[in-house]
Amino acid sequence: MSTIKAIIIDDENLARELIKAYLAKHTEIEVVTECPDGFQGLKAVQEHQPDLIFLDVQMPKITGFEMLELLDEPPAVIFSTAFDQYAIKAFELNATDYLLKPYSESRFDEAVQKAKAKIGQKENVSKEIKSLTETRRDQQEQLDRIVVKTGNKIQILPIEQIHHFEAQDDYVAIHSEAGKFLKLMRMKHLEDGLPDGEFVRIHRSHMVNVKMIEKLELYEKDSYLLTLKSGAQLPVSRSGHGKLKEVLKY
Repeated sequence: MSTIKAIIIDDENLARELIKAYLAKHTEIEVVTECPDGFQGLKAVQEHQPDLIFLDVQMPKITGFEMLELLDEPPAVIFSTAFDQYAIKAFELNATDYLLKPYSESRFDEAVQKAKAKIGQKENVSKEIKSLTETRRDQQEQLDRIVVKTGNKIQILPIEQIHHFEAQDDYVAIHSEAGKFLKLMRMKHLEDGLPDGEFVRIHRSHMVNVKMIEKLELYEKDSYLLTLKSGAQLPVSRSGHGKLKEVLKY
């Protein structure tokens, strides 16, 4: 087998050293670099285009899942995690292999063999990873931030700084204090994951931050127009108007 380029992304130095020690007998795998967080990990993946990533799920700054969401075509991934009920459930629902810390060398070897079988199947791997990240989103109890990327810049958007969301085909446009960003995700995920009473789905294409509402006006019979503090004006459907009345209690 030709050389497999790999990157290790884990905030714990001992965990990175253990992976390198376990890889000593896997001479076909070359570790091209290692990173202590998802910010550096994302840049490294874009720069080196690895065949395989050893990725920790829980990391400071951005999580392993948040990092993967920012990759257009993720490579094969071997995940590792301390106990995380939502991550583990997502893995199991997608039949995706993962390493539960602490793990043995034999368990590591098993994961490596499975990953090697996937390398070269980019389309299948990409679909599997995207399905996994979507499932992981659905398992979360509540969203408190959204991570986006513009060029090589990563931004973390606290939900309280977001004005509104707008559905655009397979993407959602996020209008925030920091600007407008596009992210591949579903409005249904936002509707389920955002705090009750803080965001309202006013239209099939629009969801707004209640605190950003400036005024609601009757546009024409049974049709309303919502103006936000940002100046944006959004249509309100009949069902959306009902939800607004319930939340704003008018």
